Amino acid sequence: MSPLLIKNGRVVDPASNYDRNADVLVENGRIAAIGPHLSSMAADILDATGLIVAPGFLDLHVHLREPGQEHAETIETGSRAAAAGGFTSICAMPNTSPVNDSATVTSYIVDRARKFGVANVFPIGAITKGSQGVELAAIGSMKNAGAVAISDDGAPVMSARVMRRAMEFARSFDLPVIDHCEDLTLSAGGDMHEGLHSTRLGLRGIPSASEDVMVARDIMLAQTTGARFHVAHLSTRGALRMVADAKKQGLPVTCEVTPHHLSLCDSELAGYDSNFKMKPPLRSKRDVAALIEGVASGIVDAIATDHAPHPGSEKMQEFEKCPFGIIGLETALGVVLEKLYHPGKIGLMRLVELFTAGPARVLHLDRGRLAVGSPADLTLFDLETEWTYDVNRSYSKSKNSPFHGKTFRGGPVATVVSGQVVWRRE
Repeated sequence: MSPLLIKNGRVVDPASNYDRNADVLVENGRIAAIGPHLSSMAADILDATGLIVAPGFLDLHVHLREPGQEHAETIETGSRAAAAGGFTSICAMPNTSPVNDSATVTSYIVDRARKFGVANVFPIGAITKGSQGVELAAIGSMKNAGAVAISDDGAPVMSARVMRRAMEFARSFDLPVIDHCEDLTLSAGGDMHEGLHSTRLGLRGIPSASEDVMVARDIMLAQTTGARFHVAHLSTRGALRMVADAKKQGLPVTCEVTPHHLSLCDSELAGYDSNFKMKPPLRSKRDVAALIEGVASGIVDAIATDHAPHPGSEKMQEFEKCPFGIIGLETALGVVLEKLYHPGKIGLMRLVELFTAGPARVLHLDRGRLAVGSPADLTLFDLETEWTYDVNRSYSKSKNSPFHGKTFRGGPVATVVSGQVVWRRE
């Protein structure tokens, strides 16, 4: 592997509070030096003039669908979409077929990612066997095989007793518990956020309370067990307030917010477009405003895409019949730049932190920082150049995005994984 010298970029690393014009030298897949006017006779040169050079972006919440649902996505196609979005590392949720509830499936994902993945892939194991919410999965053996967290994701653990036991086990293995917080008895049959717009559209509603009561329960269980608890794709202002209170108490509670929950609201569903159907559903304008404030104030720990591919044969049905979820890896940075950075809601350091040091802290991963000796995963992006997202050119196998045809100001330019340039914007 040839050395790589990234020249003339603005290097931004929230983990070390570093922000200055500098070069980055990469050798043998690791960062060898950071500083001005570096040189290397043998290195390939990557000119980063006018670009931000950041630690490689890390996505806590991605559905890669492999094994078992390769018609929607694979580890290869999903990781290529990740690289095109500036992500060097992604965490694969366990709702595969079979469910990732054993060391066998975890090892399979790790092996496939090693052979075909363009980005780093970190598996997340299931909390319960088959994600059925009844019997705990083999948490210890999954960790030994490479799992970095546990979650039943879209099949939330309804039993408080089972969740308490899961948190006790997770604490003993130093793994975070990631929960899709939804009381299924409150949300049953719902298609969108419960409110004025659901009434107008004649669609069944999913109340904010279905998320809030589960966040409250899990925070109480985290307090009881001492486990690290992470709220996946938080979407309501009530849940945000509870996370803020838990942090003030010093509890090990963290949360993520998606780009679509920061930028879209329930009024977008007026056209019954299935590309706007997701879980949690798009909430009210007041919720969106609260989430943006939560990001700006530091309550939110990370931006995560909840990349959820579905083929057109499944997604393009009547609104009530189609599955929940959208793809989001390639548009995440563009959305966050538009909704948070350019309007002045957050600064550049905070933006980079949400994609790097923030998610790395949630998982206790040795990623998300630029330091001599650390893995040479880097994301290069631009703040100003306009580009239009064409979902038909996406690297993902599925095309279910609400951002097709959207023009963004700024976005990813190049992605470096282990010292190799794996993607560059044309």
